[in-house]
Amino acid sequence: MIDIPEEFAAAQELYNGAEGRTFVTALPELAAGFLDRWDLRLDGPAMHGVAALVLPVVRRDDDTPAVLKLQLPDDETEGEPVALRAWNGHGAVRLLDHDQATGTMLLERLDPTRMLSHLPDSREAVRIIARLLAHLTATPAPPELRRLGDLARDMLDETTPTTLSRIPDPGDRRLIADCAAALRDVAAEPGDRLLHWDLHYENVLASTRAPWLAIDPKPLAGDPGFELLPALWNRYDPAETRWRFDAMTDHLGLDRARARAWTLGRVLQNTLWHLEDDEPPPPEHLEIARRLRRYGG
Repeated sequence: MIDIPEEFAAAQELYNGAEGRTFVTALPELAAGFLDRWDLRLDGPAMHGVAALVLPVVRRDDDTPAVLKLQLPDDETEGEPVALRAWNGHGAVRLLDHDQATGTMLLERLDPTRMLSHLPDSREAVRIIARLLAHLTATPAPPELRRLGDLARDMLDETTPTTLSRIPDPGDRRLIADCAAALRDVAAEPGDRLLHWDLHYENVLASTRAPWLAIDPKPLAGDPGFELLPALWNRYDPAETRWRFDAMTDHLGLDRARARAWTLGRVLQNTLWHLEDDEPPPPEHLEIARRLRRYGG
């Protein structure tokens, strides 16, 4: 029997509505089918985030520990196996098997009790993120992935006076308009590297194969400067904004002005998402944008 956590079911209904409810209802049968198809046995209780149910398993033929990841396919998740194959276990979790029709993946098992967010030294955590990003973004993006250039054009098209008027504070409105202006300056050269797009500290787990490995990519083809915001706001400390930005741009060898513009573009993206949900821009993202806007590098 597969136990579906109530919190996961609630998140699926909240974010995916009827499709999410149908997905949750079908999960026990779906999981049982893949346990049989890939000759797996359960090896612990289910784990979950917002989008995926993760089952610890063992492959019966060789006793390899792994995890079975079940999730609804969408624009963000459909590229995950493509990216994991491209990285081939170097800097990221290894993909062992994949079903394209359902998006189900069999992944090597890492240690979910040891996240980078647990590391006491936040500066060392930033350095680890930077080292992972330097490796991951060295890989050219496969051609079938979404392109940052397309996303940038969509963001700029959506940043209309009407959209900006939904931000109550005039200073915040000017700040987000400045983010759009910065993005406009770099959008014509969006880059072609393989981006993780969501490399924050809880998406980095310890492993017996390597000290730290990335999980849960939302892959994208683009400029590595678009990767920096998650490591700036996660475990947020305003006083550390410039240090983190400098440490990551130095380690990745990025042009600081371009990285600043892409990071401001990422703040714009998150703001637009929040406005779609009738929510204000995240305060920590606004503060990062204020500090980077004043900082020429």
